[in-house]
Amino acid sequence: MMSTPTCYLPVRVAFLLLLLTPVSAEAQARPLEFHLTFDSNVSARPFTGRVYVLLSKQDVKELRSGPDWFHPDPFFAKDVKDWRPGQPLVLDSKALGFPVTVDKVPKATYSIQAVMDFDYGERSFSTAAGNGYSRTLRRELDGTSSGLVELRIDQIYKAKPFIETDRVKLVDIESKLLTAFHGRSTHLRAGVVLPRSFATEPQRRYPVVYEVPGFGGTHFAAHAAAQRDATNVAGVEMIYVVLDPSCRFGHHVFADSANNGPCGRALIEELIPYLEAKYRGISAGWARFVTGHSSGGWSSLWLQVTYPDHFNGVWSTSPDPVDFRDFQGIDLTKPDANMFLDARGEKRPVARLRGKPVLFFRFFSDMEEVMGHGGQLASFEAVFSPRGPDGRPRKLWDRTTGTIDPETAKAWKRYDIRIILETNWKTLAPKLAGKLHVWTGGADTFYLDGAVLRLKESLARLGSDAVIEIHPGRDHSLRDKAILDRIAREMAARFSRSFQRVESGSDARQP
Repeated sequence: MMSTPTCYLPVRVAFLLLLLTPVSAEAQARPLEFHLTFDSNVSARPFTGRVYVLLSKQDVKELRSGPDWFHPDPFFAKDVKDWRPGQPLVLDSKALGFPVTVDKVPKATYSIQAVMDFDYGERSFSTAAGNGYSRTLRRELDGTSSGLVELRIDQIYKAKPFIETDRVKLVDIESKLLTAFHGRSTHLRAGVVLPRSFATEPQRRYPVVYEVPGFGGTHFAAHAAAQRDATNVAGVEMIYVVLDPSCRFGHHVFADSANNGPCGRALIEELIPYLEAKYRGISAGWARFVTGHSSGGWSSLWLQVTYPDHFNGVWSTSPDPVDFRDFQGIDLTKPDANMFLDARGEKRPVARLRGKPVLFFRFFSDMEEVMGHGGQLASFEAVFSPRGPDGRPRKLWDRTTGTIDPETAKAWKRYDIRIILETNWKTLAPKLAGKLHVWTGGADTFYLDGAVLRLKESLARLGSDAVIEIHPGRDHSLRDKAILDRIAREMAARFSRSFQRVESGSDARQP
């Protein structure tokens, strides 16, 4: 055996020392990646759809329904095809992300959850019955250095049940109209609060109030209505119904549309007749009232205007845009309108707090692109837009530039409540006399007061007796106890006048 030349010893010693020296943390660090798998109990078949990872700085245990609009923690999404049980899936910097991509996650401790959206038709991409999700992992993350984080989707989300009581009942029926439209079983739901005398006076029939909740609200709010004794309408007992307006795209506002289907017809022709027959409602327009807040405020006004003989009055608070010349500050009738920037090139705000802009259209639009479905802005498109060639609602604005498509904006006019009233006023005037009540705050959080002001001016020119009020300094949370009490008093007074006319044989449709 040959001996090692003396001149090579320092080199070999240096190499051995290098091997024995620990690699620094910086050298070992890898950008953050999420490696997901799902169990066959979640789906035995390959999955095609969108997969999400949700982060939260709060220590949460339950699955979150989605991002906080005003303070969104990072969340990420990836569309997959034929993803198999047990097969690793990587979400890295290439995945969709908001407000940052995976590699830009700020260093902090997060609760981490993974979700498979099976998209069975519910609004939330996360907390929807049948979706798969992972148990919550709590750990520190840094987008630049956290490396691989493994998440196993082995849970199936179960929707919470509607708990009935002696006075709160669930109505859940299949809609033949909506089932035919969607090609799958589609249901209409409502929470019904019964008057206190309902059980003891089995022959008595009652007037009915229909409430449409705002965006994100459902028929589960019937329990809150029962707690505030909503059936006692200023001394007049009425059945109080909280409708479920939720759908895959968000809030269908009970308007017939090319994308959501005949939601208005289904309510009028299917749900209301069923409900009033089952719970002894007075099945007549003079004994039926509608109310709602925010998206529910728009919806309730739409129902009263679209079905003027079917309801005896609407009390709409803080409605979504009722005049598209002021769509949260945007004039959609202008050919050069832009969703993201105003005429000066400044960012368009979509929400304010105490007079200061806190959310902007671009921010909101980008967030909804990662959500995929169930966002407020895209919900408007689902109601107002025609169906596009891809089978989805035609987009009003370019998601990159904010440029508004004038053809789509033109199509939206058929849902502009101000235009409908002006165009059909000769016919609608006698049918709506005494029935229109629209109230909003002068500092509405979502800039909805401008459209209400324009509607007020339009109805004044038409000679309408509509009560359109803009309450100075009030924000979107206008619907407090004082407002609810006033609505109750006015409903009760209108019902009493109508009841007296019916008893006397005169026309109950008159104010």
